[in-house]
Amino acid sequence: MKKMICYSLPFNLLLLGGCGFLGATNDNSEQISTKAQAALTAQATMIDTEGKELGIVKFTESKEGVRIHVKLENVPEGEHGFHIHEVGKCEKPTFESAGAHFNPGGKEHGFENPKGFHAGDLPNVKADESGVVDVEFIAKHITLEKGKEHSLFDEDGSAVILHEVSDDYKTDPSGNSGVRIACGVIESK
Repeated sequence: MKKMICYSLPFNLLLLGGCGFLGATNDNSEQISTKAQAALTAQATMIDTEGKELGIVKFTESKEGVRIHVKLENVPEGEHGFHIHEVGKCEKPTFESAGAHFNPGGKEHGFENPKGFHAGDLPNVKADESGVVDVEFIAKHITLEKGKEHSLFDEDGSAVILHEVSDDYKTDPSGNSGVRIACGVIESK
């Protein structure tokens, strides 16, 4: 039986390989593209109230939602509210130009609010004792696809805001997260 398997191996390879195994090709055949569609990406360069750069927030569209990677330095130690705001404008020093939270669904603020939450509500981020924030999470209620519902790229764009203190996840309109201490306009890449 072993001899038969050994002798049949070349024959099986010929069957699996078809005519292409022998070098024959069909001139009318089309090549199948193996290139995957590139993921939609965006980023925001975060500035503080004096205009100093603190780092980058990267956004990548995925099947699960928008993957957000926050990488900042020189942030006050502790937890901070972190939200997407409705206007892509960051005028120092208050960043009020970014408007309210991104909220196309007309909800109230907070993951724990029975009438919430805003599409722009995001988890708190934490700066370590050296002022570094390096965290990644998925936002399931937004998209980077232009023209889609909940797209961050509507007619006036969007911004991301870092707040002074942590978001309590329930108090409307901003979770008692304090003043805006950093802002970044979200730009398509």
